[in-house]
Amino acid sequence: MTERITVSAVERDDAPAMPSWAQDATTYAQAGVDTAEGARAVDAIKGAVHETYRDEVIGDIGGFGGLFSIAAAKNMADPILVSGTDGVGTKLKVAQLAGKHDTVGIDLVAMCANDILATGAEPLFFLDYVAVGKLKAEAVAEVVSGIAEGCKQAGCALIGGEMAEHPGVMEADDYDLSGFCVGVVDRPEMLDPKRVQAGDVLIGLASSGLHSNGYSLARKVCVEDKTHYELRLEREELGGKSVEEALLEPTRIYVKQVLSVLKAHPKAVRALAHITGGGISENLDRALPATVDAEVTLGTWEVPPIASFVCRAAKLDETEALKTFNMGLGMVLIVDPAKADAVEEALRAAGEKTYRVGRIVEGEGKVVYANDGALFAEADGQSDEE
Repeated sequence: MTERITVSAVERDDAPAMPSWAQDATTYAQAGVDTAEGARAVDAIKGAVHETYRDEVIGDIGGFGGLFSIAAAKNMADPILVSGTDGVGTKLKVAQLAGKHDTVGIDLVAMCANDILATGAEPLFFLDYVAVGKLKAEAVAEVVSGIAEGCKQAGCALIGGEMAEHPGVMEADDYDLSGFCVGVVDRPEMLDPKRVQAGDVLIGLASSGLHSNGYSLARKVCVEDKTHYELRLEREELGGKSVEEALLEPTRIYVKQVLSVLKAHPKAVRALAHITGGGISENLDRALPATVDAEVTLGTWEVPPIASFVCRAAKLDETEALKTFNMGLGMVLIVDPAKADAVEEALRAAGEKTYRVGRIVEGEGKVVYANDGALFAEADGQSDEE
């Protein structure tokens, strides 16, 4: 019996006759989906994925579901699972323009892991969703290497995900990311806005830049209509970085540092706010009960050069800036005043740059500001060379 191989199938001489409607078949590959490249991409990311594994991971990637043991939770009084999902948004467009894809995965993990940290939860595992116009194994591996790095920084395992090729929906070089994180916290140790009271101290943790929010505005005023030369030019007002480099600085992941402080100083931190889209104004209030306000004193922390740069380019006033960008604060902890010194010292020992940025006062669950006009005071003397 002889066999012959064609580009679309393996056929035998005694095989059933091909129906007439299948004579000129259009294959999945011809439609734009390359399953062989998908398999190659999975092989390319296995090493990075394995580096994130914790002892609780069961099996390997490639199954229909990621497996993770929660046996450790049996020692908790009342284990609560905490989940979060997010994406990177239009920061991906800056990465695509720059041809640099190994940091946006860190952003993806950070947005999810930092969110569930706001409850005091330890992130356990992470799953990603990568949608691309045209699948290229090396490019996907670069993105996933960033996701794996983010998982290592957060201490969670990357146990699964999805790579989807979307021809006809996305341009060949376009891609989008989303992620899903699950963590656990013991209910008696959970951070709770209900515990916040007047007199508590606000401790801010420095951001690494814009993190992953406000990029539609940042791109409009700093990237659109600019040449590659302008975007890659080192700028004194950005500390020697280019606009491209400053915009792609990955989001800081605070998980291990904050969890170590929560463990060392139980009940010292009442609540925590992750400063993301909506800035300080529209995130800090989420950590408040309806009986108090968070009074934030402007000028008490350092505004990153890229934040000042974008705000000047967009001509934003303080009010708009504070509800658009994090303005230098990636997280704000609400702390028992009797334990604030110890918490701040522990955070610094863990590698965080901290600021006393305000206090809790009687109120209605709002964020209010003191020292109006001081937000940009330090940056006002800088020249705008854009």
